[in-house]
Amino acid sequence: MEITAGLVKELRERTGAGMMECKKALTENKGDIDLSAEWLRKQGLAKADKKAGRVAAEGRVVAASDVGKAVLVEINSETDFVAKDENFIAFTNAVANAALAAGIDDVEVLKTAKIGEQTVEEARAALIAKVGENVQVRRMAKIGSANGNHVAAYIHGGRIGVLVEVKGGDMDLARGLAMHVAAMNPPHNKASDVPAEFIAKEKEIELAKMSEKDKSKPAEILEKIISGKVAKIINEVTLYGQPYVLNTDQSVEAAVKAAGGDVVGFKRLAVGEGIEKVVEDYAAEVAKAMQV
Repeated sequence: MEITAGLVKELRERTGAGMMECKKALTENKGDIDLSAEWLRKQGLAKADKKAGRVAAEGRVVAASDVGKAVLVEINSETDFVAKDENFIAFTNAVANAALAAGIDDVEVLKTAKIGEQTVEEARAALIAKVGENVQVRRMAKIGSANGNHVAAYIHGGRIGVLVEVKGGDMDLARGLAMHVAAMNPPHNKASDVPAEFIAKEKEIELAKMSEKDKSKPAEILEKIISGKVAKIINEVTLYGQPYVLNTDQSVEAAVKAAGGDVVGFKRLAVGEGIEKVVEDYAAEVAKAMQV
């Protein structure tokens, strides 16, 4: 069967694969569109396997939300260039929407969810074939309940995503708090959430920093001094204790109480957290290539 330009175009639009790959697929499968599409998917899986070991530390954090619930998904690429590619962006949005629709809160389960006729994992493999980079659906977070709480999702620059759930208050408060968490990255919500081990260690450190003269003060005075210093540290590491970014004259706790709310919890994901990036020496790479 003759492999026409129209056939190549049709297969390319259907699969998103390159022109030469589509032509080869049609040649291998005697012009059968369905078999050629399947052949390309199989080739895509093979390519995905070859790229699986390459570090993917760029990408996007994307959110999907509905009344009372929201999800974040971090999807990584190898370069920022691919992270801005329209195919990559469409894939990330589709994955987040699939997670929200299915009520999924586990990333491994998410990989088996459907995007159209493909699973997320199959669509990921097809995207790898298209963009030529390793792509990983790395992490997700889910928040929300059926209690009528306000749930806000905020994405900053495509690289930081935050979910906040607030009881009482309003959506403006929830959105403002999500922006605050994106900017300040508090490890904990309230002072009661700070681990006792952390507090004990900070007290130990503050005691070690004190002069011998101060250490000789009565135990109750010494405890007050150290507790005061540790209280400031606790404020720094808790959402409630930090100055509110939308009004630095008051703490987050004061802003939340003034709005009649209470923060139930929050989640924050940032692209590439915890991934060891490979520092490329491009000069050495070019020199090596010239010797081949």
